[in-house]
Amino acid sequence: MTYCLPECRRRSTRLRQYDYAQEGAYFVTICTRDRMPFFEDETTRTIVERCWLEIPEHHPSIQLDEWVIMPNHLHAIVVIEQCRGVQLNAPTTRNRNSTHSSISPYRNTLATTVRTFKAAVTTLCRRARHDRFGWQRNYYEHVIRNEDDLNQIRQYILDNPVQWDSDEENPDRKTDDARTAR
Repeated sequence: MTYCLPECRRRSTRLRQYDYAQEGAYFVTICTRDRMPFFEDETTRTIVERCWLEIPEHHPSIQLDEWVIMPNHLHAIVVIEQCRGVQLNAPTTRNRNSTHSSISPYRNTLATTVRTFKAAVTTLCRRARHDRFGWQRNYYEHVIRNEDDLNQIRQYILDNPVQWDSDEENPDRKTDDARTAR
């Protein structure tokens, strides 16, 4: 059996001891595999948009706020409301009568929402014969703590498409250095 040394383990961006099922607003960024611009393809972009807009139908405690699809990532604000019936502590053993997934026993959490969104998009892309499509492992999240934070993030999302030419995630990025070198 091969063991990974502590230095090679991925560090989690999640807040320790934070309950990601609790009511609140979260900023998420979900990137494509290798930052490939899969969303420049109209079919793939349409699938992503449709799946994103359907999230509240599948996760009734989730509301969508501001969001944008960029060529190789999605930025969004997800709001979790009314967390009735959510299991808030991890079970030590799986109950055979449980309807919860063995992968994640939590319903209506940020992680479950993102995971099911990514799985739905991937499935539909493969059905549409976009076999190369894939997601980057995991996602970035930020707990929105107050109204100022929320408004700044909303503005960031709105401004993101305009700033794409200079975005470091843009493989065709145009920088001042590149322009002066010509």
